[in-house]
Amino acid sequence: MTGSREKNNRIQRISLLLLLAAVLALVAAACSSNRNASDGGKASGSFGTGENAGVPVTIEFWYGLGGALGEKMESLIEKFNSSQSEVVVKSVVQGSYGETGQKLQAAIAAGNPPAVAILSPPNYDWARKGYFRAMDDFIANDPDFNTDDLINAFRELGQVDGKQYFLPMYGTTQVMYYRKDIFEQHGIEPEDLTTWEKLAEAAAKMAVKENGETVFYGWEPMWGHYNLVDAALSRGAKYLSDDGKTILFDQPEWVETWEMFRKWIHDDKIMRIHYGGQGWEYWYRTIDDVMQGRAAGYTGSSGDQGDLDFSIIGAFEQPGWEEHTPGKPVADAIMAGIPASVSPEEQEAAFKWLKFFTSTEITAEWAMATGYIPVRKSAEQDPAFAAYVEERPHALVPLRQASHAFSPFVDPTGRIHDALAIAADKVEIENIPAAQALKEATEEAQKAWDEYLAKNK
Repeated sequence: MTGSREKNNRIQRISLLLLLAAVLALVAAACSSNRNASDGGKASGSFGTGENAGVPVTIEFWYGLGGALGEKMESLIEKFNSSQSEVVVKSVVQGSYGETGQKLQAAIAAGNPPAVAILSPPNYDWARKGYFRAMDDFIANDPDFNTDDLINAFRELGQVDGKQYFLPMYGTTQVMYYRKDIFEQHGIEPEDLTTWEKLAEAAAKMAVKENGETVFYGWEPMWGHYNLVDAALSRGAKYLSDDGKTILFDQPEWVETWEMFRKWIHDDKIMRIHYGGQGWEYWYRTIDDVMQGRAAGYTGSSGDQGDLDFSIIGAFEQPGWEEHTPGKPVADAIMAGIPASVSPEEQEAAFKWLKFFTSTEITAEWAMATGYIPVRKSAEQDPAFAAYVEERPHALVPLRQASHAFSPFVDPTGRIHDALAIAADKVEIENIPAAQALKEATEEAQKAWDEYLAKNK
């Protein structure tokens, strides 16, 4: 009996030890799972576990680019996919930045968002509500990701309440593109067009009218409020009063600037805009007018350079106004974010893709192919980029302009830019006086701003 009891005791001790080992294993697994969930899976150090070990993580990447920009993006996705075996990026192309944001909002609400998306502008309110994942731990845990090398203004645009929710994919600013032959024909030198008043005089000189109708336009501003905002800021306009409480869209700097554009488009008919259509249709119709000889020039994105033939096209910086030179338009960054509701493995995979795209070599390659501004300071020392801009002076125009440009106004309400967009349509399309359109915009924006201030006292 004694031997049997000792045997039973040994069995019980062994069973307890086995049970304790099993419990410890479960606790360790739970801790590991929680750690992976909290830091986006970074602690695991690898992609795919268990049955999925060695299987690459496939993620969706949403972006709204077309033409040469879309083709270049696809080539870089292919380059990334072939450069490593842990992540496969599959693109889902949207019609525009705006369409991407709208569909992303619906996808987040439905619980099936992509792992990463390009947004312009990024939605800071969504970040505060937890819809996007902060990337600070990814950055901190990656010794190869040099945050200080990112252009400060672009990096800061991705921060919300001190955390890095978005990463800059590329910088952009609106510059002036013109037909070299038309300018030469009329004896116009682009370096002389330092003010919008001088540009309007040149546009009137180059415009061609037949039977009261304009058949060749001297200039084509790009549709939307952003070009009008650029011109107003260059005149000294401000969004807010110095105390940060009052919207200033009804002030003379705004009204006089926008009214001049209304006059040039509708009264003088020396300029025009294309608007509407699907996605970027209005944008490419504007470019086509210049490329095909129906207009002398247009105001467009630095990213248009990949679609332009610089054997016939030149570029120069946006002008200022009399007594307000040089021009001070906005230099912005197109951002990318990772939705918080995707799996930790997808989040880590998304960051790996963003790290690749924002690397010195790739941001320089993207800039050379598109005309967009690199997001890393070190891109200027990239041998290929340095050689490229030396041979192509037009590629330096966005960089030079960005050096003295404004940072974009961050609209935490989402409604202030909307008010300006509506006002711009009234001025550019409906021929409504700028004073009336901007008065209405001021009222709508002030309501939104007052509500925001009340909630954030």
